[in-house]
Amino acid sequence: MKFRTLSFIFAAIAVISCGNPKGKKADGNEAAEYFVEVKDSKGIVARNIDFAEKQLTYLLDACEEGDTIRIPSTFQADTVTFVPKDDWVSGFFSGTLWYMYELTGDEKWAEHARKHTENLSELQWLTWHHDVGFMVYDSYGNGRRLKNIEAYDTVLVNTAKSLSTRFRKNAGVIQSWSTERGWQSKRGWTCPVIIDNMMNLELLFKASEISGDPTFRNIAISHTDKTYENHYRDDFSTYHVVDYDLETGKVLGKCTAQGYADDSAWARGQAWSIYGFTVAYRFTGDEKYLQRAKDVEHFIFNDENMPEDLVPYWDFDAPNIPDEPKDVSSAAIIASALYELYWFTKDENYRAEADKIIESLSTPAYRAELGKNGGFLLMHSVGSIPHGSQIDVPLSYADYYFLEALIRKARIDNGEAPVK
Repeated sequence: MKFRTLSFIFAAIAVISCGNPKGKKADGNEAAEYFVEVKDSKGIVARNIDFAEKQLTYLLDACEEGDTIRIPSTFQADTVTFVPKDDWVSGFFSGTLWYMYELTGDEKWAEHARKHTENLSELQWLTWHHDVGFMVYDSYGNGRRLKNIEAYDTVLVNTAKSLSTRFRKNAGVIQSWSTERGWQSKRGWTCPVIIDNMMNLELLFKASEISGDPTFRNIAISHTDKTYENHYRDDFSTYHVVDYDLETGKVLGKCTAQGYADDSAWARGQAWSIYGFTVAYRFTGDEKYLQRAKDVEHFIFNDENMPEDLVPYWDFDAPNIPDEPKDVSSAAIIASALYELYWFTKDENYRAEADKIIESLSTPAYRAELGKNGGFLLMHSVGSIPHGSQIDVPLSYADYYFLEALIRKARIDNGEAPVK
């Protein structure tokens, strides 16, 4: 194996939903102006919205059957798998419902999104892992942005405080996994930091904006700088895990937990990488972060094993390519990141790459047949092959980032910033 040397209300021309297009805030005022105009009723965004409105209704019904609130993760063996609130994916379905509200303006989606979001309120106190950024920002963060619910500010700041307890000052990083529990305890790590952790920093940046407390922002910058320094190879592919000494901050080792090998390029890791550094640039304006995102893009799209349809295999170095599973979740994350990266750089190649991914994911090869797939939108994602978990299945976060990418595409096509 080689070493790796979419703020605005739009008057929708296409009729794609039936709710009040402006909605109402929780305090009775008009909602934030974030809804997406789809100018071409036959266009790819409009077609996907129409599909998602129907398809996600099946999944929503399953999640609320019997007046319960359940959190979907995947669909396997003809059964929707539900997870507990403290699972790292628990915020994605709430976020997906908020995105459906944003895409349609239909209050039905906002009502369900709020119910599923507030079901997660206890997560603001969770300190035993780093994924509260995913869990709470994708739910409460989107709810705050779209409905301006004041109580959500408190939840977001409390969650940032909880995440900050994992900051290891001497090493300058947020510890991703605790080493005294589960399979992580068997790896010999001291302070493992995974590239995924870049995705939890948006919560910290936003919490500083909300609270005026720079502590959260400073932690996010410190973590980003350490990741910038230590996670990358010469070709700008990223290691999955970097282990630090808690006292000296010295790097103790670089390896993988979910990729093919320690020196391979796990696809979703590359996706977290380009997305995370683009977000860091958005909040800081630090050009080195923007350049790192551009470098990662160059690696991804110049790798000899990137398929023509731009839906990557689960690892760029998996040994049996092309007879390896693809990972649609990675493609959706990359597409969403590329739209924002395009906005900052105006490099049309980034926009074209993202558009190509969306085109691919909208075909029957990857998008589910209506009424099938447990109500999930996309097929063929991979959770963790080394753990034998969720292989070639739909995943909640693939759908979340797919809808996010559609929102960003619609905004850019209208000449608007992709992120508000």
